[in-house]
Amino acid sequence: PATCSGLSRGCCQCACGACADAEVRASCMAWQEWPDEAGRPLCPLLERLQLELAAQRWERVRSRLQRSSTSQLNPALAASLALPSPLTRQTLEPLLPRLSGVIGFGFGGALAELDGLVGDRARRGWLMAPPGAELLPAGGLMLSHLERLLEQRGRRRALTLKWKVAAEADRLERRWLEQLMERLPSTARLRLDANGGWDRTTALAWMRALAGDARFAWLEQPLAPEDRDGLESLAQQGPVALDESLAHDPRLRETWAGWQVRRPAVDGDPRPLLRDLQEGVPQRMVSTAFETGIGRRWLHHLAALQMQGPTPAAPGLAPGWCPAGPLFSDDPQVVWEATA
Repeated sequence: PATCSGLSRGCCQCACGACADAEVRASCMAWQEWPDEAGRPLCPLLERLQLELAAQRWERVRSRLQRSSTSQLNPALAASLALPSPLTRQTLEPLLPRLSGVIGFGFGGALAELDGLVGDRARRGWLMAPPGAELLPAGGLMLSHLERLLEQRGRRRALTLKWKVAAEADRLERRWLEQLMERLPSTARLRLDANGGWDRTTALAWMRALAGDARFAWLEQPLAPEDRDGLESLAQQGPVALDESLAHDPRLRETWAGWQVRRPAVDGDPRPLLRDLQEGVPQRMVSTAFETGIGRRWLHHLAALQMQGPTPAAPGLAPGWCPAGPLFSDDPQVVWEATA
């Protein structure tokens, strides 16, 4: 809770889950330093390595979560708190899909580092993130903010903008949209995020107003997460990116043919998404969940891979929105010490 100061209530779960992330990765750092009885590094022997140190630190994470959680635990968090101790990799791997997303991310990310899929042991190390999308505030302040951005960045430079909609009366937002499109240069790309706040009629009207404009990227989560039929019907009219729907029904990550907004730090084990991006699976955009510095290394790495793929898209890095401090350091040890 103290480390979550400055974050919205919706981000606190992610920040608390990152404590598990930091715990497991602190164990990984220790494994890289400690030799076995024969003096050999432990990491090359990972396939038969028991996760004993991780289990000890996981016990501390579990006790923290149990103290801070209410009695109404969701099934994924309950499964996370019920993990056996000590943990072996053989036991852990099949359990990862059932765990809370943030805890699954911590364990899966740690195993990926130990296996040399990412990080210091990987051939390319951690990749740097490309420039992210700029956020436009909801409401009437959007236009003045846009003018400042265009003055700062120039009208001839590529720019990706994201505007939160479904926050004010639709007639007002439609008027602001017209003014926005009058000002938007041809080098810009526009994403509109309704956070599931529209009904089908409203979403279709916005899609018809924008579809075919080269500057229009997509409507992000225009309908409620559970309205799959409506989302599929709307996607036949123009580009639709799913966000909250992917958390509501994770099976859509495998079946949705359009754009997906992926938040690695809360999506669970990050290795499947890493593999998809390495193999060039299209229409995956990565976005922040206001993770710690440990998770942000993953976000930046995946964003860089995505930009090298067949459908490059500016990541959602929320520049200027993340609090400063040791919890958001790139050094895992600094993050871990900040959670103590």
